[in-house]
Amino acid sequence: MAKKIENLDLPNEATVKKYNILSELINSLILETKELSKKKPDEALNKLKIKMINRVLDQLKEILKNQPTIEFLDLLDEDGLPTNSDAVLILGQFRAAMDQFKKSYNGRTTQYESSRRWFTQENPGKHYKSPKF
Repeated sequence: MAKKIENLDLPNEATVKKYNILSELINSLILETKELSKKKPDEALNKLKIKMINRVLDQLKEILKNQPTIEFLDLLDEDGLPTNSDAVLILGQFRAAMDQFKKSYNGRTTQYESSRRWFTQENPGKHYKSPKF
C-alpha cells in the first residue's frame, strides 16, 4: 500500500543535488580515513584534515537537520585532535544517517516499478512502502 509523505517534509531538488555531491565526498573521506586508521588508529588527525572533514559534515548536518538522527551527529573536535579511528566512527554515523534519509525520500512509486527516484517538494508523487511481514 502506498503511503503519502507530506510535501513540506520532503527535500527540495537543490537539497537532493547537494546530498548527491556530499554523498560522494563522504564516501571518499570514509575510504581515506579507514586506510589511515588501519595503519595508525590512535594517531591524531591534523587540523587541516579535521577542517576538511568538518566542512563536509557541517553541510550534511544542514541537510539532515530535521531528521531524528541529527542528535547523534557530531563534528570532529578541532581542539581535542581526534584520532583516525574517531574520525572513522563519526563518518560512519553520518553515512548511516544519510542512508536513512535516502531510504525515507527515495524509492519506487509502485511495487512493480523497478527504478527508484527521489520524492521532492517539486515532484512529490506517492512513495510506495512495501508492507512489513
